[in-house]
Amino acid sequence: MSEKKKAPRPRKKEYLHWEKLDNTANIFPVIAGEEMTNTYRISVVLNEDVNPNFLQEAVDRLTVRMPGFNLRLRSGFFWYYLEEIDKPAPRVVEENTYPCRFIHANANNGYMFRVTYYGKRINFEAFHVIADGTGGINFLRELTYQYLRLAHPELEQKLGDGFSPETSMDREDSFLKNFKKGQKNAYRLDRAFLFRGERLPYRGFGVIHGIMSVSEIKKIAREKYNLTINEYLVAAFVYATYRANPRGVTKKRPVRVAVPVNLRPYFDSITTKNFFCMAIAEFVPEKDDYTFAEVAEIIRESLKKAITKENLEKTFSFAVSNSEHLIARVVPLPLKNGGMKFFYNMAARSTTTTITNIGNMKVDEDYRKYIRLFYCFLPFSTGQRMKGTIASFNDTLMYTIVSAYRDTSVQEGIFRQIASDGAAVSIETNGVYYE
Repeated sequence: MSEKKKAPRPRKKEYLHWEKLDNTANIFPVIAGEEMTNTYRISVVLNEDVNPNFLQEAVDRLTVRMPGFNLRLRSGFFWYYLEEIDKPAPRVVEENTYPCRFIHANANNGYMFRVTYYGKRINFEAFHVIADGTGGINFLRELTYQYLRLAHPELEQKLGDGFSPETSMDREDSFLKNFKKGQKNAYRLDRAFLFRGERLPYRGFGVIHGIMSVSEIKKIAREKYNLTINEYLVAAFVYATYRANPRGVTKKRPVRVAVPVNLRPYFDSITTKNFFCMAIAEFVPEKDDYTFAEVAEIIRESLKKAITKENLEKTFSFAVSNSEHLIARVVPLPLKNGGMKFFYNMAARSTTTTITNIGNMKVDEDYRKYIRLFYCFLPFSTGQRMKGTIASFNDTLMYTIVSAYRDTSVQEGIFRQIASDGAAVSIETNGVYYE
């Protein structure tokens, strides 16, 4: 009688894929921790309750197919790097804490993203090392499609299980490809106005959403102030900050807003790695009183000057040139980390806040009826414990202000200004201000 043979064990990969961090990502492992998590969130709200089993299966399927998201962070002698993970995908759980908390990779199978759900909402959170907002949108959109195909098998019968044509798999370091040598320092180090005040208890994360019509806001911004939607909403934040802090906002402590700019359209890139840089909108008071229209014009001119291909190229080229310098390359990682952290803390004092606009979310027509809206959050950072995010889908725009402070006068001022301009604004919060 022949002996029954055991099935062979699957062979572990002999060589795991690895890749360098992009230039922007180099700073995030240095400064990240419980207080400054560098973990952003993008959420999709469906028109139906989320089935956690289907969501877990969608995460399992997608993680092995999406380059860049099945990677863990490793530290080398000179630089951090990313290495492929050969472990199961992160576990999906019902949301039970504040957004944008630090991701402990060791407790997450090494992965630097998490997926949670609550009611009709799916939350995707990622450590900024692996992707910026555009790369995160790339992943969440495909995750949503995969989930909906599992929840509605007729979709998979009709569409198959392939990726959308607009989904990128590219992992190019577009900073390294497009930088120009010899650029001068474009970073500001002089102090800006910074928020202060009583904090929410237990490291609270206050959320206030202003929900409005895209077409209505676009009309007001263009016809009343000759602004884009982005310029108008940044100006509303700046004006509300100025009005709420008349003694704090001065010529020596101006309001400066960092506005992340997606560099892909300027440099013909489709990378899912980080590829953005900051444009600065600045309001320096030169007299005792300003109207909103005056502040709006100052912000418009400030952003118009900052957001040009030439200025954006100068900004990121200086940073890339420094990291590519021979001396920087041969300095051991611990010494590099000390220098980068010192420079970051110096630079952090020069901006009041960050406001990011992830734009109007594009969704394939077959999936649109299942989706209600999208929104996003930014985590707090040094000197910036109040930030704004903008996202839209169909004709619904979500202007979200996150804050660590009890006082809500800035948020009230923002939405009061928008309402006074004639827009219908509905407000939602996460309830922490009422505790």
